Amino acid sequence: MSRRGIFVATFQVLKDALGHFGRDDGFAMASHVALSALLAVFPLLIFIAALAGFLGVGEAADRASDLVFDTWPQNIAKPVVDQIHAVLTERRPGLLTFGVIAAVWFASNGVEALRTALNRAYRQREMRSIFLLRLQSIVLVIVGSLILIAYTFLVVLAPLALAMLQRYFPAVSDVLVSIDIIRFGVAGSLLVFGLFATHWLLPSGQRRFLDLLPGVAATLVLWMIAGVSFGAYLASFANYVTTYGGLAGVMTAIVFLYICSAAFILGGELNAALLRVRSIRKKARAEAVKDGRSGAPADYQD
Repeated sequence: MSRRGIFVATFQVLKDALGHFGRDDGFAMASHVALSALLAVFPLLIFIAALAGFLGVGEAADRASDLVFDTWPQNIAKPVVDQIHAVLTERRPGLLTFGVIAAVWFASNGVEALRTALNRAYRQREMRSIFLLRLQSIVLVIVGSLILIAYTFLVVLAPLALAMLQRYFPAVSDVLVSIDIIRFGVAGSLLVFGLFATHWLLPSGQRRFLDLLPGVAATLVLWMIAGVSFGAYLASFANYVTTYGGLAGVMTAIVFLYICSAAFILGGELNAALLRVRSIRKKARAEAVKDGRSGAPADYQD
């Protein structure tokens, strides 16, 4: 394909993705996902605290909350993390209590919000049983909590392993990466894994790994841009304390989550637009072969 053809195809894909985002109330869905995510964070970490206590690793919830917010800009994450740590100071000795069961249920609402947003993005109509979908969301919350606890052990054990390695092999100290890089690497890998899992498991329909890759990559890039830009905006221009008073930390988190949710939905829209292009080209090639012609249209209509 010529350079002009690549430009035209890219423009058409972006036009399709952004157009569908606008027509399907993408900004309203981003608000829904952002608020649902914020409401789900506290119940999720309360459940992790109870589960960690049940497994005999009581401080894992505090470390998990730090791990989750390591990828956020510091001035946005700190107020939320401080409140989470305050909530988690209350000890919850039992696992199967009504409060913990309610925490799992409310945390699963965040998963359902992601499912709804992705179904819209991928142009899918949900036909599965609502009971099975809710069960899947609850299972994902539990499995995700166990993964977070496991990751916290990796974060804690990595410095110990490096210290032991340096003790027996001092010469490697110059080539070992710093602990901060390890921590951010773990948090980043958790983020990538979570994105692929949500795009693969939650929406209706079947998609391959390569079908998900462009949207996941675009979401990660948009999240990095949003984090740097919004962090700089808060540091230089915004004064949420004047506007919202004691709610400034929460409102800052909501606005940031809103931006990140819009980027997440746009990732799904990009994947859907690319899948639509491939489907149209595949049909065109099949018709060309049937009619004895060769080639396929370089463009498509929205």
